[in-house]
Amino acid sequence: MGKKKIIAVVVTYNRLPLLQRNIECLRKNRPVDRILVINNGSTDGTAEWLAGQDSAALTVITQPNVGGSGGFYRGIQEACRLGADWIWCMDDDVFPRPDCLECLLPYTEHPEVGILAPRRLMEGQVYTNDFLDYDFRHPFSSLYKGKLKKRPVTAPVEIAGTAFEGPFIRRDVVEDIGLPNKELFIFCDDTDYCIRTRRAGYKIVYVPDALMDKEKFFSSDTWAERNRKKKWKRYYQVRNSTYLNHRYGENWPVRHLRGFVGVMGYILTAAVTAPFADAYRWGDIPKLWKAYRDGIHERLGKMDEWNTKKS
Repeated sequence: MGKKKIIAVVVTYNRLPLLQRNIECLRKNRPVDRILVINNGSTDGTAEWLAGQDSAALTVITQPNVGGSGGFYRGIQEACRLGADWIWCMDDDVFPRPDCLECLLPYTEHPEVGILAPRRLMEGQVYTNDFLDYDFRHPFSSLYKGKLKKRPVTAPVEIAGTAFEGPFIRRDVVEDIGLPNKELFIFCDDTDYCIRTRRAGYKIVYVPDALMDKEKFFSSDTWAERNRKKKWKRYYQVRNSTYLNHRYGENWPVRHLRGFVGVMGYILTAAVTAPFADAYRWGDIPKLWKAYRDGIHERLGKMDEWNTKKS
């Protein structure tokens, strides 16, 4: 096995305790040659803490908050510029175990493998968005087929998609298909990248022995409070899922109807709950509809601020 230059890319925003734990775990993995942290404009002391770290093994790029998509775009771009052969991408809330990378490395010898995906655990239980295939033909079915969470996987298996929570990406993939779509901001950027990877002829392989732990967030908020705080994310969820189906769907119903069904679920929820709770307001309904239309017309980029206090 020849020597490969490996750079870990971590995207962070205002979660300093998690970032500190993540970097501590990465430092125990060998042979990570460099850790590259993309700080999306954190205001919680992250920049100050990073400034005090050893710059010989850790590179920091601070930029405005351009979302996870923009963070991975910049991180993968910089990792390639620094000469990485393999790029290990992750958010700040996953923690690779000391032998995680060691378990991935044997599969890098197969040139057809473009991305390797570790297994993520939350409180000891399998936590996965990984899946075996896509459905671009049936508008009333899920886009994601054969989710691994519902299947016992004890050996490496080829999959169709994984999340940006630990994918180990071959440099050749980046050279062939380019960088993640930064205009997506958050949500579906990883799915889009996996689709493009497979269409370029590369395999994505899930390695269950390569383990990462994922942070579990607890909240005492009510349903209405949780939805009010996360409401701004709904725009991206609706728009980006609609965009994927429109861009890659194999027929008119998938390209137009699947996204419509999805947005109508949110609109009906808003219409039913608006009179009784402040999770949604009447003014949110046209914003949700705009998200669908933006996805259909493939209008991407960061939306105008969704003001949850006044809308």
